[in-house]
Amino acid sequence: METPQRFDERGGEERRIGDRRRSRTITPHLGTPIAADDRLGFPLRSHELDARVREALSEDGAFGDVTTIACIRSDRRAHAAIIARAAGVISGVPLAVCAFRLLDPDVAIRVDVDDGAPVTAGGAVMRITGLARAMLSAERVALNFLQRLSGISTLTARYVDAIRGTGAAIVDTRKTIPGFRALEKYAVRAAGATNDRLSLAETVVIKDNHLAAAGRDIAFAVRRVREYFDHSVRVEVECTSVRQVGAALDAGADIILIDGFSLDQIRDCAEIVAGRAALEVSGPLGVDGIRAVANAGAQRVSVAALTQAAQPLDLTLTLEPS
Repeated sequence: METPQRFDERGGEERRIGDRRRSRTITPHLGTPIAADDRLGFPLRSHELDARVREALSEDGAFGDVTTIACIRSDRRAHAAIIARAAGVISGVPLAVCAFRLLDPDVAIRVDVDDGAPVTAGGAVMRITGLARAMLSAERVALNFLQRLSGISTLTARYVDAIRGTGAAIVDTRKTIPGFRALEKYAVRAAGATNDRLSLAETVVIKDNHLAAAGRDIAFAVRRVREYFDHSVRVEVECTSVRQVGAALDAGADIILIDGFSLDQIRDCAEIVAGRAALEVSGPLGVDGIRAVANAGAQRVSVAALTQAAQPLDLTLTLEPS
C-alpha cells in the first residue's frame, strides 16, 4: 500500500506520514499512550482518554473477568502482540495502549505502527509485556477501538488514493456513531482526508429542509444568515438542481453542495460556479467512481461511507508461547 498523505484538519498543507512508522516504547516511566509528536490531533486529553477507556472496560466486565481470574495465576507474566491479518492504515493506538495500562500499570508496550501509518498483513502493530490476566481482560476493548478506527482509516485511505493528483479533497460527514464523532473524524484525518464541521454549531450549511422551511427562497435564507452573523461566516448551500446553483451563487454562497448529480450535471455546475465558490459533491459515491467525480470539477467530495460503511480492520492479539 502506498504511504498515504494527510491534510491538516482545516484543509491545510499536504504531508507525508511515513515517518510515523518509528517504534516507540511505553513503560510506567517512559512515554504516554498519545505520541509525543502527535501531529494528527488526537481528540481526547489524557483524563478524557482514561475515562473513555475505563467506561468501555467496565461495560465489558474487564475488572471482574471470571474466566481469566479462574484460569490464570495472578502473577503470571506473558508476551503478546497485536497482529494485522490484513493490510490497512492504523488508528486508535492510544485507546488500545490505555486499555492495557488501566488493567496493568506496570505493562511495557512497544508501538511499531502508530496512528496514520500503514500496516502490512502479518505485521505487528504493538508488542505487550506484562501480566497475562490484564492482557486477556483488556484484549476485546483494545481490539474494538483499534479495529473500528483502523477500518475507517483504511477505507478513507482508499478514497484519498483514488483522487490523488486531481486537486480535490475527500471530506467526511456528520454521519457518525453518537458519542464517537471526534474519534471517527480523527480516524478520517489520520488517513489523509479533510474533516468537515464537527457539529451543527460550527458552520452554516443551508440544506434542502432548511430551504423548505424558509419558503424555498435561497436569497432570503442566505441574507438571514448574513444578518444573524457577520459577513466573514462561511455559508454553504445545498442545491437540488442546476438552476438552484445559479441562485445560490447570486445569493453569495461560499460553497455549493450538490447531491446525487450525474457526471454531466456536475460538469455543468462546475462551469456555472467557475471559481466563484467551492463546489462540493456528495452522494452514494464508491471508490471506483470517485476519480471521475473529481475530474468533473468537484473541489470537495463528501463521502458518508467513510464512517458509515467502513468494515473493521482484521487485527488479533496473539500471546507468544512460554
